[in-house]
Amino acid sequence: MSVMGVWVVGALPDQTVRDLQRAAVPEPPPAPLTPHHPASAELAWWRSRARHPMFTASRTWPGGWDAGDDAFRLSAFLDTCYDASEAAESLRDTVMDQFPQEFGESLFAAVARKAGPFSALAYALGPEATLRFPGRFGEFLFDAGQVRARLPAAEEVLALTGARRRDAADRVHAWLTGLGDAPGHDAGELLDGPLRVLRYAARTGRGAAGLVRWY
Repeated sequence: MSVMGVWVVGALPDQTVRDLQRAAVPEPPPAPLTPHHPASAELAWWRSRARHPMFTASRTWPGGWDAGDDAFRLSAFLDTCYDASEAAESLRDTVMDQFPQEFGESLFAAVARKAGPFSALAYALGPEATLRFPGRFGEFLFDAGQVRARLPAAEEVLALTGARRRDAADRVHAWLTGLGDAPGHDAGELLDGPLRVLRYAARTGRGAAGLVRWY
């Protein structure tokens, strides 16, 4: 069975988010990536390689890319940055059940076969912007006040224009075709979709959640 990577960002009623935050099993938050964090060496490596290409043009798939060793290493590192505990998975299931049923201003989802959409975005943005993105590697659960407070950081990271946007889109395409099998993806929507939902939530006084999942 094919593995599908998913990144979902949805707006939720503020009270629903507050209830979810209170009901979540209290556990210590994931340790930040400080110089003494076990993942700090991989983060330092990513910083050193961030502007280097990790893919080469495919010789067998026109318009596609082949992943190099650096791409596989970065993918493995990003996969270790998620909380895979039973409590975290249970909370993800509960949040998924609360998301809106239709895509639009209140719900964004990116799906890719064999590759993680948020990992593609992280490769496109680079380590510094990825760490500035609200939450932790694409995952968050914010009430209305937290959405408003963190929206400027999300806009700084995602509202790219000109050459920076074109470069990010090219990198997303390389990731999703070099590590995954998603030639029909909309690279720009990985930038626009989450920001659209967060802006909607801020405008309407709602909370918001972001989830990274594999199926």
